[in-house]
Amino acid sequence: MSNQQSTDTQGVLDKYDKESQSRTNLGKWVWLITILGVGLTFFHLYTGYFGTLPSQKQGAVHLGTALGIIFILFPAKKGLQKKQKGVPWYDVVLALTSIYVAYHKIFFFESILQSRISGYSFADIVIAFIGILLVLEATRRTVGLPIVIVASIALLYALFGEYIPTDILSHPGFSVSAVATDLWFQESGVFGTPIQISSKYIYLFLFFGVILIHTNIGKIFNDMAFALTGKYTGGTAKAAVAASGMQGMVSGSSVGNTVASGSFTIPMMKKAGFKSEFAAATEASASTGGQIMPPLMGAAAFIMMEYLGVPYSTIMLAAAIPALLYFTGIFIGTHFEAKKFGILGLPKSELPVFRTLFVKYSYLLLPLAMIIGTVLVGFSPQRAALLGVVSAFLVSFIRKETRMSIREIFHVLEQGARVALPVIAAVATAGIIAGIISITGLGSKFAAGIIALSSGYLVLALLFTMVACIILGMGLPTTANYVVTATVAAPALINEFGIAPIAAHMFVFYFGIVADITPPVCLAAYAGAGIARANPFKSGVTAVKLAIAAFIIPYIIVYNPILVLVDVTPLNLVIAIITAIIGMMGVSSAMIGYLARASRIWERAVLFIGGLLLILPEIATSAIGIILIAVVWAIQKWQKDDTSGGLRKSESPIEA
Repeated sequence: MSNQQSTDTQGVLDKYDKESQSRTNLGKWVWLITILGVGLTFFHLYTGYFGTLPSQKQGAVHLGTALGIIFILFPAKKGLQKKQKGVPWYDVVLALTSIYVAYHKIFFFESILQSRISGYSFADIVIAFIGILLVLEATRRTVGLPIVIVASIALLYALFGEYIPTDILSHPGFSVSAVATDLWFQESGVFGTPIQISSKYIYLFLFFGVILIHTNIGKIFNDMAFALTGKYTGGTAKAAVAASGMQGMVSGSSVGNTVASGSFTIPMMKKAGFKSEFAAATEASASTGGQIMPPLMGAAAFIMMEYLGVPYSTIMLAAAIPALLYFTGIFIGTHFEAKKFGILGLPKSELPVFRTLFVKYSYLLLPLAMIIGTVLVGFSPQRAALLGVVSAFLVSFIRKETRMSIREIFHVLEQGARVALPVIAAVATAGIIAGIISITGLGSKFAAGIIALSSGYLVLALLFTMVACIILGMGLPTTANYVVTATVAAPALINEFGIAPIAAHMFVFYFGIVADITPPVCLAAYAGAGIARANPFKSGVTAVKLAIAAFIIPYIIVYNPILVLVDVTPLNLVIAIITAIIGMMGVSSAMIGYLARASRIWERAVLFIGGLLLILPEIATSAIGIILIAVVWAIQKWQKDDTSGGLRKSESPIEA
């Protein structure tokens, strides 16, 4: 990558990715970041092997150390990271204070447990109040203001709910001291399930990804993707989809994946003939899917495991088929776009040879195989992640270019902490929101509202839930969005409509993720547009059209939960997958405007309806959907007119 490209890429990250807005000049405080970062990673490696501390103590070390690092690394205002020389005194004070208020739970562990019965002291109340404020400020710096606004509204609701005029939302208000102590010292607030899962599992999996990225596996994924798909119609776009899918196995950041892969794939797509907006949308939609791609997925998957009370292997297997369908849908969309504009593949001479790549670099896949294998045979996610970390570390020594010196090992250990900071801050704030939902009974009120609005119709309830997830996703990162919607919406779908629990949770999980490519706030699409020098909003709209499968799959999961392996038989599973793929082909074709040739308006409408009919598991609707799509394809196949979009007579209408 050229220096200019590197500068452009960093500029995109600075603009759209809060994680990259850390200080570049720490001055004398750089040593503190190294000590805290390396120490935090060692702590998680140690507890991963020898066993975790009691959840409140484990969470205190996890959150307190992370908060300290955040206030040293991230300035109070965007842009100051490059202007300030060193760290201002007030940020040092905030860092030390945040470490103390979290570690206070360790120093006075027994007395705090007793205080739950006898009542909290004034000092405890002050510490809880300060702790919550520091969590919100750290989240604002690392994640952004929207999630802090949502949490602040939730806090106001807890304090002044008695003044809300509607019966369905009103509740007896709580005092400031009661809210602060409940959220800071009880199990359902800041140190509740989200931060516990983060401290036990998520950190180790994120560190695993850091080590793998150090082995340059991202470039190998890109090369393998081009070797496999580059020669076919629209090969550059298909390679981008495949590469981002593989990259998603080790990283769950939509924006990060878009920039990392897109800095290479987007220029290639534009050079091949794809429009700038389409190139940006392809990379953004494929990178967003990284959060649903096993084995790592996004951080929310581990919280889902805890909420459902099932092994992580169950979540991983349940997500596998929907993830493959998601990427298949994008793959189909890129194919039709390429056929529409006559964009061919790359010459074979310009592509790497897959066999050569596999022989030379297949060992880099061993850590991923270790993770998958250990989870499937019944190891805990924590132990599986630890074994994955060890195997990734050993694999890095096989070749000279990835071999780490002592200095580089410490850098990777520190980087593990840096990567985890936004996730830790987000789940802590999500814990505040979830805690307020719990103490105010908002979850049951939301369920009653969903039932009233939908009049008992499942499809309406799903529609309202989808809209809520997407709106929340405009301001909340995926993990926080999932925590909120899994607390208020998923129980309503499960208890009132009888949806399989894993299907209901996958539904809200999916729509929280696609918010990253849904206008008007679609950060992954905006990041891709920045690299492609395209119109951001048009890129977002194109990403929605391209990833339309992501809006269909959750409904398929609910109506046909065998896709998440509920009550599954081999025959039913095969039929469900086939009908789902045909349905996505119909909808994607309608969105792009091409099947065997450029489609007329009425043909696009028929294709769209046919695809939607295949969502429902009934044989009759699926049969009608297949017939509609087949009729349009047959008409286009044999009808010769001037709208063929450049299709040569010697070509197959649907070339692989």
